[in-house]
Amino acid sequence: MLITIHHENPNSREIKMAVDCLRDGGVVISPTDSVYAFIAAINQPRAVERIIRIIYNLPEGSRVDIEKENFSVVCNDLSHLSDFTKPISNSVFKAMRKALPGPFTFILDANNNVPKIFKSKKKQVGIRVPDNKIIQEIVSQLGMPVLSKSVHDEDEVLDYITDAELIETRFGKFVDYVIDGGAGHLQPSTIVDCTSGECIIVRQGLGEL
Repeated sequence: MLITIHHENPNSREIKMAVDCLRDGGVVISPTDSVYAFIAAINQPRAVERIIRIIYNLPEGSRVDIEKENFSVVCNDLSHLSDFTKPISNSVFKAMRKALPGPFTFILDANNNVPKIFKSKKKQVGIRVPDNKIIQEIVSQLGMPVLSKSVHDEDEVLDYITDAELIETRFGKFVDYVIDGGAGHLQPSTIVDCTSGECIIVRQGLGEL
């Protein structure tokens, strides 16, 4: 189902629809400050498995390997950082505080909570705080972070689908809601690896660090 939410002034009714869906274990496609993304509540592992099946067109009930998939933890601020990561250096924290909210994914050393979430041995986690009011409101009202994975296109030239109606056409029957929050970007977030204690850009995207 396609629902339209204004990116500057999100309507509380539509936000609640998405939040209730996620809380019940649903899957939503939402805009971010870069590309559109599949999102699921962080405490709903079956929803995360469902996203993987959708992406790879796997049959319902088939086994999926979450450990091989890179999901980002989307927060609405840095207050949840210690819930998922080991202590970080002052320089890394200052860089994150300066860059976020923004189109960045910061790769950090994961604490013991992350393997429980992913049911795997993941030692690193990607943290996102997008500069987008729709997903910020969703995370805020949900009361917990969401896990996200970018929506890719099958086009040989364009890697991402920027039009929500096209996303609905392709994925609408597989997810619970597609949120139309306006045109998405063609570039993903910039990935910054901070596991060495320094900020190293491993993929240059929209964000300029």
